[in-house]
Amino acid sequence: MFFRKKIGIDLGTANTLVYVEGEGIVLNEPTVVAYSIEDKRILAVGDDARDMLGRTPGSIIASRPMKEGVIADYTTTSAMITYFLKKALKGGVFWPEVMISIPGGSSQVEKRAVVAACKQAGASNVYLIEEPLAAAIGAKIPISQASGHMIVNLGGGTTEVAVISLGQLVVYKTVRVAGTKLDEAIIQHLRKNHNIIVGERTAEDIKIKLANAFIEPTRSTSEVEERSGKTSEVRKMEVKGRDFQSGLPKIFEVDEISINEAITKPLKLILEGIKEVLSQTPPELASDIVDKGIVLSGGTSLLTNIDRYITYFTGVSSFVVDDPLFCVIRGVGMAIENLDSFKEAIR
Repeated sequence: MFFRKKIGIDLGTANTLVYVEGEGIVLNEPTVVAYSIEDKRILAVGDDARDMLGRTPGSIIASRPMKEGVIADYTTTSAMITYFLKKALKGGVFWPEVMISIPGGSSQVEKRAVVAACKQAGASNVYLIEEPLAAAIGAKIPISQASGHMIVNLGGGTTEVAVISLGQLVVYKTVRVAGTKLDEAIIQHLRKNHNIIVGERTAEDIKIKLANAFIEPTRSTSEVEERSGKTSEVRKMEVKGRDFQSGLPKIFEVDEISINEAITKPLKLILEGIKEVLSQTPPELASDIVDKGIVLSGGTSLLTNIDRYITYFTGVSSFVVDDPLFCVIRGVGMAIENLDSFKEAIR
């Protein structure tokens, strides 16, 4: 008897995670591919390729084949999925059944591109599951009940905002702003305000270490001291970049208040998406959401105080799930292992 392996893939703009039936999450690597310009030969994928970002000679390109949650470069994505499948299965299993997450409300063209890329990579059957549903399953939300749950999955390329009831998306919106847009905003801010040019990786480091979504409007040092009994230090870090005018390398210092200013605009766009979905939610489901709060998942939900930011501006309490980065892949894994139970959610 020949058993096909079941595999779940969370093909993200920033990271790709792979789940293998019976083994759990076996792979978590950046969605980056390096290839040579001359013969389009793939030279490195994942961690190895990420190390090359911004450091390659003219004959090699290191790029992210996914842009805003959608396949931007079909050939490279297909080669990358092949590589990840081989690595996850250790080259030993053929024609696996694959379930892959897609942004909620993806167009037919986008869906076909994902299915074709997986088939070309050697998958026998390809199932698609919408990211908000996968994130909700992974967050252990009882989605099959007749009760409203709101999930905001903040990824690398997209923010998925959805209200789920009876195992289906009732209202959803894909905001094409997330982690990578925050990086870009930091790069532009440093260039405009500090005359410094930094690369993608440096911007991401600054975001992880300093970015704070919600610096309290009343945060003056004396008030903080009174409230906490100790001085609140503003976080700072040393950054290496290139001076925009002289073109020479430069070391400079940035603080969290400056970075908070940089990310204000993309955060507002995410907030608008959440408010739009809330405004379209039927009143009965809206009252459920007020009771239960907004669930935040995805890598960008690790941004300091993002839950407080959303709570402050929507008036609805919000909280980040445990291990938000693995929320979608856990959901995809649970769905492919229990295909019959999740038939409604699968395309």
